[in-house]
Amino acid sequence: MAAAATPPGAEDLRARTRRLLDQHPPKTTAPADFLDARFDAGLAWVHFPDGLGGLGAPRALQPVVDAELAAAGAPDNDPRRIGIGLGMAAPTLLQYGTPEQRERFLKPLWTGREVWCQLFSEPGAGSDLAALATRAVRDDATGDWIVSGQKVWTSSAHLARWAILIARTDPDVPKHRGITYFVCDMTDPGVEVRPLRQITGEAEFNEVFLTGVRIPDAHRVGGVGEGWRVAQATLMNERVSIGGARVPREGGMIGPAAATWRERPELRTHDLHQRLLDLWVESEVARLAGERLRQQLAAGRPGPEGSGTKVAFARLNQAISGLEVELLGAEGLLYSDWTMRRPELVDFTGRDAGYRYLRSKGNSIEGGTSEVLLNIVAEHVLGLPQEPRTDKDVAWKDLTR
Repeated sequence: MAAAATPPGAEDLRARTRRLLDQHPPKTTAPADFLDARFDAGLAWVHFPDGLGGLGAPRALQPVVDAELAAAGAPDNDPRRIGIGLGMAAPTLLQYGTPEQRERFLKPLWTGREVWCQLFSEPGAGSDLAALATRAVRDDATGDWIVSGQKVWTSSAHLARWAILIARTDPDVPKHRGITYFVCDMTDPGVEVRPLRQITGEAEFNEVFLTGVRIPDAHRVGGVGEGWRVAQATLMNERVSIGGARVPREGGMIGPAAATWRERPELRTHDLHQRLLDLWVESEVARLAGERLRQQLAAGRPGPEGSGTKVAFARLNQAISGLEVELLGAEGLLYSDWTMRRPELVDFTGRDAGYRYLRSKGNSIEGGTSEVLLNIVAEHVLGLPQEPRTDKDVAWKDLTR
């Protein structure tokens, strides 16, 4: 038996990156062509397998590649625009997808040619996601699945080509056991996307209606009835991508607040100074905790610890944006733009304080409510007893709704 190839180290990755830059100079290569070449060279996400945009290298070595490319002015894949695909769909497909699914979806996902969205939450199944009612029924003649139902709070649905979807395939078993995970084609004529206008004035989210959407069995991810287990992988990755993103010191929400403090001395008070210092320290602690979490991820897949970082992210964003509005006084009550639009991404730091204050209210809901995530931390990190669950062994069809 041939010995397994040794994963490349930092120097090998630097050499591969420089070779990519020599063969495809960023100044003369179209951005889309450069991203294709980067993926094919295994430098997209180095910890992915060979042939799928990676080289089987340690995840911790990705910054080595990124630094070389940034120094050369190479284009990136606009990760904020395709964050759902990168942070949620891709790791789920890598863990549970078939070889054919990985081959079909991962490259256009990473290069940004195909945007993804997440069809999980429903009007009656948000915090209690396992109570979802969207049905998927097998067509015995073709083997396809016919899906009907409604999803809500779907980011990027108006831009997406594909969606990760969970639907109920067996109502006769307890709610967690009758769910199956699919990849849904958002261009199917049975998919209707309607904007949801938020308190910010924008329609960043959508509600999605599914009427007789036909999904081939080849687009099922994981086994029939195993959707909850597959969805947990998605959700764990989602919480890390939301709460554990790499940011520099004074990155994120604390940056604009600190800048206002430095640039506007006439606004300062002793009380505001103390509160800003407390929040600055908490932001730095959260940033370093996120860095430690990413180092832990280099040795395995995300666990329940990501729920803690996401809770901290939500709480800090709301506290900091509230302080910033208070610091600005009457100016903080102004809101510059109430235009109804459907943005491609959320821009916390490029907008005014009023936008940050209003938009941060959603941080404790999206990606799992803070209350649910605190339960996850309590039960799965701290080892505290689980809350009583009277519906644990009751068939979904028998639950009161």
